[in-house]
Amino acid sequence: MRIEGPASRMITLHGRRRECQTIDRLLAAARSGRSGALLVRGAPGIGKSALLDHAIESASGFRVARATGVQSEMELAFAGLHQFCGQMLGRLHRLPGPQRDALSAAFGLTAGAAPDRFLVGLAVLSLLDEVAQDRPLLGVVEDAHWLDQASAQVLAFVARRLHAAPVALLLAVRDPGRPGEFSGIPELELSGLTDADARRLIASAIPGRFDERVRDRIVAEAQGNPLAVLELPRGLTPAELAGGFGLTARQPLTGRIEESFLRRIQALPADTRRLLLIAAVEPCGEPALLWRAAGRMGIGCDAAAPAEADGLIRIGAQVGFRHPLVRSAVHRAASPDECRDAHRAIAEAIDPDVNPARRAWHRAEAALGPDEEVAGDLERSADRAQARGGLAAAAAFLERAAALTPDPARRAQRTLAAAGAKLGAGAPDAALGLLALAEAGPLDALQSAQLEWL
Repeated sequence: MRIEGPASRMITLHGRRRECQTIDRLLAAARSGRSGALLVRGAPGIGKSALLDHAIESASGFRVARATGVQSEMELAFAGLHQFCGQMLGRLHRLPGPQRDALSAAFGLTAGAAPDRFLVGLAVLSLLDEVAQDRPLLGVVEDAHWLDQASAQVLAFVARRLHAAPVALLLAVRDPGRPGEFSGIPELELSGLTDADARRLIASAIPGRFDERVRDRIVAEAQGNPLAVLELPRGLTPAELAGGFGLTARQPLTGRIEESFLRRIQALPADTRRLLLIAAVEPCGEPALLWRAAGRMGIGCDAAAPAEADGLIRIGAQVGFRHPLVRSAVHRAASPDECRDAHRAIAEAIDPDVNPARRAWHRAEAALGPDEEVAGDLERSADRAQARGGLAAAAAFLERAAALTPDPARRAQRTLAAAGAKLGAGAPDAALGLLALAEAGPLDALQSAQLEWL
């Protein structure tokens, strides 16, 4: 496990020699022109991100493309794929015409019919091959289990079809994650550290000596999870570390790690917490957008320093949390009003001509109650998503639009449309739930027939 500490001190990977060698072989093959993909699978905190960091640090001479799946973006079609390909789009004009048109439509760069997923997958394959002509390419996708469905399908398609090119692709998923979607990709499953490696990790992370009974209790409670090994001692005072204090297992391990992050967040200055909340609710990781939204809330640039010093967040070319559990802890630390304020600031900071769908989604999250203007924006975003082949995204926009529609007749109409989109996206149970709401009406004769047909 390698984690960046408060003073940018790096903790060495312990107990991961075999896994690092597997990564190194993948990179060596890519250097020699043999492409490959690897699915890194494991529980939260088991060290997936540390291994991906090891790959990036070891990829000397490689171009690196990164993306991170985020739960709040799972309804936005091709959002993860856009993250992954964003820096490569300057080569888009070199792709064969049908592939170029499909990828352009998927990313909303051109208008047209809904893109064929097969053509989008071929386009991404061709784009990776094209970019790798200059130098080897390493693609890294963290939290792939939280990718939107369209992006996950395309990246899995690409991973299974990489051929002779200097390309290495790494995808990290939480176990069990989405087992069917990534089937057929070679896997590297991470297990827990041995007790000996866990003790070495504690010794490297915590200066000074502390009671062996405390250390052994931490090792036992952590169950080989490296993040738990590092985070569980943070809740103990120096006196407790030295005096035989015993931890109590009152909640699942993941919950205890998140509680550790929560305590650290609550100790930060108010503006720092608000800045972390903006970063948590807008997961695209764009520093410029983060600071524009922060400025609208009166938050200065110095607000980031305490969180960066504590190793909770990194703000550089991209904004990144130390671990997804930090993001969830930030949400827990905020009130509903604070969350709405953060969404409102982000919506105001987004150019409606550049990214109308993302702006509409944040406006909806900031809404206090029914709002026809916001609902109309969502409905238009659903039309755009459907034109790009994003049925799941269209369904999400329509469902949210219906919830924010004040007029009963229009609300029933949008709910009926959302049910149809849910069914088209392969979610029949959700569609039935929406149909039950739509049935309350009022519906005209045609809409009643549509309801019965669905």
